[in-house]
Amino acid sequence: MEIRSGNIIVGAVGGTAGKNAKTYKVSIPTSWISAIGVSNSQREVELQFDGQQILIKKKLSGKEFAEQKQAMQHDVKCLKYFNDAILCTVIYADFTDQTLSVENHIDALVKTAFGKNKLPNWDDFTAFLEERCLPRQREGLQSYLESLGLDHYDPLDIIQRTGGRMAEDQQWLSVEDLK
Repeated sequence: MEIRSGNIIVGAVGGTAGKNAKTYKVSIPTSWISAIGVSNSQREVELQFDGQQILIKKKLSGKEFAEQKQAMQHDVKCLKYFNDAILCTVIYADFTDQTLSVENHIDALVKTAFGKNKLPNWDDFTAFLEERCLPRQREGLQSYLESLGLDHYDPLDIIQRTGGRMAEDQQWLSVEDLK
């Protein structure tokens, strides 16, 4: 592991930001940036903060995310969310470590899986799945599950059988196990 010392560059924020608002930047060595695969044409990174440390990683495409997780022998599924015949969102879900990669394919946020939430977490994902199913508290739920060939409420199993179709909209999902 290579360690270097650096300074945070502190600047004032303009526009409509508050009077005491600041922006913080840090210079990162070119060799480090190149090593993680960031370039002038692929500059998007993912920042993670655990309360003490900041981790900077190259933002992977959904396909790269899935390939990386598959190489680790993780259980990865690809969910495609459609509005009628239009592909709106592709979700790569790692059921082993409960992480996601989400790619929107349309600009209309109301038609995407997570709306304006660009970085959904696993809780957001599970809530989304439940929204595409009959509610857990619905009367006659057990009979409905039996008609689907299920013995318990599992949103993913329900979606795999129903496509996550709801009477009030045109959205639906396809689920693919990535091996």
